[in-house]
Amino acid sequence: MTENGSTLIAPSILSADFGRLSEEIKAVENAGADVIHVDIMDGHFVPNITIGPLVVKAVRASTGLPVDCHLMIERPDLYLKDFRDAGADWISVHYETCPHIHRTLCAIKQLGAKAGLVLNPGTPVNAVRDVIEVADYCLIMSVNPGFGGQAFIDFSLEKIRELKALLDAKGLSIPIQVDGGINRETIGKVAQAGATIFVAGSAIFGADDYATEIKTLRKIAQA
Repeated sequence: MTENGSTLIAPSILSADFGRLSEEIKAVENAGADVIHVDIMDGHFVPNITIGPLVVKAVRASTGLPVDCHLMIERPDLYLKDFRDAGADWISVHYETCPHIHRTLCAIKQLGAKAGLVLNPGTPVNAVRDVIEVADYCLIMSVNPGFGGQAFIDFSLEKIRELKALLDAKGLSIPIQVDGGINRETIGKVAQAGATIFVAGSAIFGADDYATEIKTLRKIAQA
């Protein structure tokens, strides 16, 4: 899953201009992005409502990059096929919303998508010790999910290190993705802690030049 020197930059369209979403997606793809990150929120699990499969279908039609759907929703099992059919290449679900997380991860993989396991800031790494090897990637939330533009939670660094140590102890090469407050000031520390996939919203879409920002973020991460 990781190329570009084991560093993937995943712009989050939550911070894009939805009035010209297709143009924004094409712009970050041309600027060197590796993955398009799509935040799906239901107004129940998180205090915000964003988009559904119809918009994901439009995202899929706008890019040749992998489409990464992060399901911040209750009862995600009911919608896995809908998002896969809409064009999601990667689908991540929260440990906190899945009473049978092993079954849910397996269901995503059976649909032919990469399965991501997401942990909220308050969920310990040890909670997923027994199921982590089922995941294709693991997402550490470094903010409380629900809104873009939040400040990075500092204790996330120790959590990333703990997850990396767990994966190493199990002999697993599962990539660690981090979402929340990723910018020029934080991405280096997050990379040093063990992450290789970086979700950035406002840092990229708020920049004057997407290509320069993506190149700079990648350079800092790889340093």
